[in-house]
This record gives sequence, structure tokens and C-alpha cells, in this order.
Amino acid sequence: MKILLDECVDERLVHDLAGHDVLTVRQMGWKGKKNGDLLPLAVENFEAFVSTDRNLSFQQDLTRFRIAVLILAVPTNRLSDLRPVVPALSAGEKGPNARDWRLTTPQHNELTCRSESSETAPRPQPVGS
Repeated sequence: MKILLDECVDERLVHDLAGHDVLTVRQMGWKGKKNGDLLPLAVENFEAFVSTDRNLSFQQDLTRFRIAVLILAVPTNRLSDLRPVVPALSAGEKGPNARDWRLTTPQHNELTCRSESSETAPRPQPVGS
């Protein structure tokens, strides 16, 4: 999978996501771009966009973008808080919808992160719901 890490995500997480083609906003030369400009660029080059910005879904209508947008619900954007979600991200695969990303949690529960509405933040939901 081609994954873009938002600039609010610790760049060192790239090294933890072995098996995926992962780049950062800075590596792409897009540092400082507003989300409204960044997401269309991401759609053209990536299959998933990973962020810790919980306000993203309130700022953008994520249903307009054909990319999986994963908002990591972690206490901070420090690497120590991000690393526990790496197994789920690493095992993730693209779902049937362009905006779906299937994850398997450490408890082996399959989840799909999907961007369905601009009114609510994308949350992991059981597959089939």
C-alpha cells in the first residue's frame, strides 16, 4: 500500500510500517499545505492518508476524496503513543470501497476505517456494519 503520513505524525513511524510504501508530507515537498490542498494531492499519489488530526473531518468533507483517511486516536503524536497502532496499520489492506482500509487489531478484530460523513470523525467500525 502507498501511505502518506500527515506532518502531525512523527516521521520516524515510516520505519515501523515495513511492507508498505510510506512517505511523509515533508518528503513529498508538501509541508505547510492546508488540508484542502493536501488531500487532492494525496489522492493522486497514495491509497491511504494517516493523521492524528481529529479535526480533519470537521474541516473537510472527506467523502469527496477517493482515499482511505485514517485518523489515529492516540493520546499524543509522540512515537511512543503511535507505535501501539503499528500492527493494525501494517496489517491493513485496502477494502472494497476506495475510502475503506481494513485493519486487524491486536485482539484480532477486523475493523474498517471509513470516511462517511463530514459531520462525524471517521471511527473504526466492524466490517459489515
